[in-house]
Amino acid sequence: MDGLKTFTVFEEAEEEDYWSGFDDYNHTYLEESDTHCQAGLGLQTFYKVFKPVLYSLIFVMGVAGNGLMITVLLTRRRQLRITEIYLLHLALADLLLLFTLPFDVVGSVAGWLFGEFLCKLMGLLENLNILCGSFLMACIGFDRYLAIVHAIPSMQSRRPGVVHATCIVLWLTCLGLSVPNAVFLSLAEDSNSSTTDCFYYSYGLHAHNWVLTRRVLHHVCFFLPLAVMSYCYTALAFTLCKSQKSQTKKGAIRVALLVTVVFCVCWLPYNITLMVATLADLDVITYESCESFLWLQPVLDVTESLGISHCCLNPFLYAFVGVRFRNELIQLLCKLGCRRICLPLMRAQGHSRSSTSDGATSVSTVVY
Repeated sequence: MDGLKTFTVFEEAEEEDYWSGFDDYNHTYLEESDTHCQAGLGLQTFYKVFKPVLYSLIFVMGVAGNGLMITVLLTRRRQLRITEIYLLHLALADLLLLFTLPFDVVGSVAGWLFGEFLCKLMGLLENLNILCGSFLMACIGFDRYLAIVHAIPSMQSRRPGVVHATCIVLWLTCLGLSVPNAVFLSLAEDSNSSTTDCFYYSYGLHAHNWVLTRRVLHHVCFFLPLAVMSYCYTALAFTLCKSQKSQTKKGAIRVALLVTVVFCVCWLPYNITLMVATLADLDVITYESCESFLWLQPVLDVTESLGISHCCLNPFLYAFVGVRFRNELIQLLCKLGCRRICLPLMRAQGHSRSSTSDGATSVSTVVY
């Protein structure tokens, strides 16, 4: 929703209460010029074809992966470890984010058909779950940091009740940070396609206020968890390098690095591109021509799609690499009658056990 048909006005405002914060239309006017910038065929193709196909694929994979992860974790909800509690909340956040994608798909193809209330609600849920996902990943990294670097197996702040309470506070905080997303969303007619779309508006506020309430908060809520993750996993890697169990430390370091790298690969391009757009809205940098503006829009949309894809990768990164989770998933599939699937997996799991040392097998238990 954030990258949907962006619109910007590049002409000097005549009044103090101007509308230069418009963030979503298909065209722009260059400063001191009447040149009309029309979105190219490539951008239209992205909205009509590429984005719906990609989001549909992410939706199917994400719902399946996160749904299985939630089901497996809930089967032993009274015996969940600390990290698994965070994983459960992370899967819920990813699942809620995934349920906003069908609305985005329909909106890209046929315009927004669901009314202003759902326009605001979907924008709220999208931002809420993106923020929750980032902060929960930081919490997982910090928990592993305490457990491994400081060798703290249990303490007051790592008890299940406290962890659930922490997650609830986190949800409420992210909800508060997401309110501006719903406030600025509204319906408007797209003059080029004669459809109604869910747009971001400034509602007469100064453009700098608009940028600071939505964009800067987004940047802080990305880079702060990223900094926490980077520090915790770096410290974890150094600690494991000093340990005696070579197989354990290699596997644990590999998984820790994978988590951080995938998070950066998925979300860093979007945040860098969004920062460029933010600086342009703040007049720190200016668009030199129509081409520079039209070039930024598809980059912003493509990188946002890459970031959204992270929610379907989390189950593979956090759970499917764990031996314990794989065993419980296989048992669940067998109970559900999926023997054609579970029996080959059981044979592969048995072969893996016979060819893997105890130290290597315990990797997932140490890290996750």
